[in-house]
Amino acid sequence: MPQSYAISALWDQDFKENKLESWAEELRKQLIDEKVSLGLIFLTPPLFEHAHKIMEIIRVYARVPLLMGCSSHGVIINGEEIEQRGGMALSLFHLPGADLRAITLNADQVNNLEEDNSLLKLTGGSENENNGWLLFADPFHLRSDKWLDAWNTAFAPKPIVGGLASGNPGEHQTYLYLDGTIFDEGVVALSVGGDVALKSIISQGCTPIGETWTITQVEENIIHKIGNRPAFDLLLDTLNDLPDEIKERANRNLFTGLVIDEYREDFGRGDFLIRNLIGGDPQKGSIAISAYPRVGQTIQFQLRDAQAASEDMDEILLTAKNKLADTTIYGACLCSCNGRGEGLFRQPNHDAGLVQKHLGPLPLNGFFCNGEIGPIGNNSHLHSYTAALALFIKK
Repeated sequence: MPQSYAISALWDQDFKENKLESWAEELRKQLIDEKVSLGLIFLTPPLFEHAHKIMEIIRVYARVPLLMGCSSHGVIINGEEIEQRGGMALSLFHLPGADLRAITLNADQVNNLEEDNSLLKLTGGSENENNGWLLFADPFHLRSDKWLDAWNTAFAPKPIVGGLASGNPGEHQTYLYLDGTIFDEGVVALSVGGDVALKSIISQGCTPIGETWTITQVEENIIHKIGNRPAFDLLLDTLNDLPDEIKERANRNLFTGLVIDEYREDFGRGDFLIRNLIGGDPQKGSIAISAYPRVGQTIQFQLRDAQAASEDMDEILLTAKNKLADTTIYGACLCSCNGRGEGLFRQPNHDAGLVQKHLGPLPLNGFFCNGEIGPIGNNSHLHSYTAALALFIKK
């Protein structure tokens, strides 16, 4: 069926040059407009060795001026999540009036980024020309999420959305793709500007439990007191006050949520940065989390399981649908944690299905990540167990 702005499709066969050429050509014909602005491509392990040739074919036969993507152990296309069988997910986008600029940074450049305007020099533009970033990164050679601080300093509150590449489970090898070049480290990033903006929808998969509290004593990642009470005691009280059914679900599924914007009067989904609850010390009354909170910051314990993750994404997408009611959506890219999918939800196509339910029919491309990138509040963060959706929208 002809499409005006984007077309997404799955190649689920072995590499056969002639067939792939015909497939790419036919896919291009389904896009009504004569101009393709962007191609997004995600490859699974059976096609890794053919990546150079595949990109050459797509660029020539689908007439793609800018092609970017990465490797993954599974891909997402339209309403389907392909986790087991191999394949290639390809989207062709016509983005009217878009100013698109792609860059690559190697691991040394990324790890040595300073929190100043040096990133603006590397990206070749200014913050005023940028409406957001779509970014794919290598998970094995970069220093945690510290490099995101430089991006936030240069470009926040404009969204940075994307994910860390994945590949064969158990192998520390992933790939990033830009046009005809393959990188095994660093970052490939797309600056979206002009008449097209990037809208982010981030579902961290948690439901708040208990009440919100203020952190009153903290040392690095160790929280000693919350509301002037021992943090561990408050955690136990929160669990004991839950209904039995929720208490059972919360067992071994507890996380913490740190409020990003303290100026809000009420806090709900999307207001918390979710971080792991690493452990607790009943003797000292403290808990450890995978973040560095500050005194005075609001905290709330969170439940994460299949039901909570489904409720969270459903509600966040419904809110986005209402806000975007009169907005033209050209297409989307979904970066979903490799800890989601059927392994978590016990059903196929969960995340992609909810996107189509609320925002579809929508040309969608994506992949399963080793970590997801997206904004909470004004700054973007590295997440886990998250679905990060980037929408190309009319500005």
